Amino acid sequence: MSEPILVAVAWPYANAEIHVGNLTGSYLPADIFSRYQRLKGRKVLMVSGSDSHGTPITVRADAENITPIEVYHRFHEGFLELFQSLGLTYDVFTSTHTENHFNVSQKIFLALNKNGFLYQESQEQWYSTSQNRFLPDRYVEGTCYICGYENARSDQCDKCGNLLEAGKLIDPKSKIDGSTPELRETTHFFLDLSKLEPQIAIFLKERESYWRQNVLRQSLGQIQSDGLRGRPITRDLDWGIPVPLEDQTGKCLYVWFEAVIGYLSAAIEYGLITKDSDAWKEWWTNKDSKSYYFIGKDNIPFHAIIWPAELLGLSTTFDEMMGSENPSPLVLPYDVPANEFMNLEGQKISGSRNWAVYGRDFLSRYDPDPLRYYLTVSMPETRDSDWDWDEFYHRNNDELVATWGNLANRVLSFAYKHWEGVVPDPGPLSELDVSLLATIESGFETVGKEIEAVHLRSALQEVVRLASEVNKYLDQTAPWTAIKTHKQNAARAIFTAMKAIDSLKTLFAPFIPFTSEKLNKFLGYSDNLFGTQSVIIEQDNLGEHTVLRYHPETGKGEWKPSKLKPGMTFNKPEPLFKKLDQSIVEEERTRLGK
Repeated sequence: MSEPILVAVAWPYANAEIHVGNLTGSYLPADIFSRYQRLKGRKVLMVSGSDSHGTPITVRADAENITPIEVYHRFHEGFLELFQSLGLTYDVFTSTHTENHFNVSQKIFLALNKNGFLYQESQEQWYSTSQNRFLPDRYVEGTCYICGYENARSDQCDKCGNLLEAGKLIDPKSKIDGSTPELRETTHFFLDLSKLEPQIAIFLKERESYWRQNVLRQSLGQIQSDGLRGRPITRDLDWGIPVPLEDQTGKCLYVWFEAVIGYLSAAIEYGLITKDSDAWKEWWTNKDSKSYYFIGKDNIPFHAIIWPAELLGLSTTFDEMMGSENPSPLVLPYDVPANEFMNLEGQKISGSRNWAVYGRDFLSRYDPDPLRYYLTVSMPETRDSDWDWDEFYHRNNDELVATWGNLANRVLSFAYKHWEGVVPDPGPLSELDVSLLATIESGFETVGKEIEAVHLRSALQEVVRLASEVNKYLDQTAPWTAIKTHKQNAARAIFTAMKAIDSLKTLFAPFIPFTSEKLNKFLGYSDNLFGTQSVIIEQDNLGEHTVLRYHPETGKGEWKPSKLKPGMTFNKPEPLFKKLDQSIVEEERTRLGK
């Protein structure tokens, strides 16, 4: 039985276009990892959705004088378009504004309350006298009292990563009108993190050997330095999930509390869509399941401390509420491979300044695989990285086109011309041939090991290195010359190269799936490596919402070496990649206003 793998991907706020920093931060690495796991034959569930209740949505709705649901729908549809174009294979990409998510989130609240991990307390919260209402935390910015960062939100500082106490913010200002809000008392429910701290500490220490250092610094380090305090999980809002208690009119679940619940509610929605209401348990109550959370570094505290705290506090109560006869606790995160940030041409990406490369805009001019490739080789796994248009141009032409694309095209074109679309019979292989194939086939272990550890940059670098070994082999065997004097020698070299290319196709597939599928067809295979995607429309009491679905059953690819044999027929190849003109560098920098 295959090992269940839950791939939980950061939920984008449905208030802005997705840019390359978002893609390389969490969405693309999750897809690469999921595609690899599917090729390995494991039961993968990749889930996420649009965060529909975040303050950024209400901020934009206020600015545009429309409703939050109109904002959410507009950007959600754009996300679905982008993810399909870029090949991000979500088994379920939904939203937090569904009846199912409301139900699951309210059950989580009630279970934690029943188990004694919630308490009520009055606190001071920022209040706008000009608008006569309490301000959500992201409506208020000021100077961080820990590190001095001047644009900290009242609940979290994006620079030092610490969760903040709103009342300690220095020089607070309303993002709506720039006025200075005042602190007023209001009563909220709190998650009792201090009571859960011993269990959270054990959870984190059990993962010290393989978690990334940036994740441990922000999680275990926070416990060791300051300890954990209760965090409010409700707010005075009219857009969100109502607190499921009769005496809590006007209170909604705080978005940070309910958004992470989406990983669970999306898995439950998967079961509802597939008509198997217990399917979610494969990933959530099965002790053999491993869950990976792909996020950016600004979300580390919520995924490494708060979400595990919620899960620990549930014990078996949530499963009981779901009607289980033998209730189980829910699976805790196995890994949280959070990435750092990607900058743009040496400056921090900023949507408000339009200093960004947006995914949909990019794909209106370029193909998806060059984007996936460049974002992987530049992935900010251990430190911030930088998108540079000149580097993108060179990576495309010097690596994708010259190293890999040219190798595949010239070997297949040569074979198609001289053996008329039939894989040549090599006769006995030489020691050099056997050595090359052994080297390439070792990649299924070396590349796989790197992907398993979520070291995606080094995994792709290893595939590119292996491709260069085939080029070296062809320089030694020179089939282009041998064809004139000794066709059998040429046949042996071309067969060996074709077999190596066939294996490389699979090794490249998680990273650049579109061209790998093309190459798969050129090599004569009728089955697809991966499944297909579609958008379905769901209807519930909250209205209509669209869901992106991946259908794995049509994908037949396996993480195994080439099965190419002499005598098999193959198709006439075409170039896999487009060579770019250097003029695109200045054109794109001009678009940025640089």
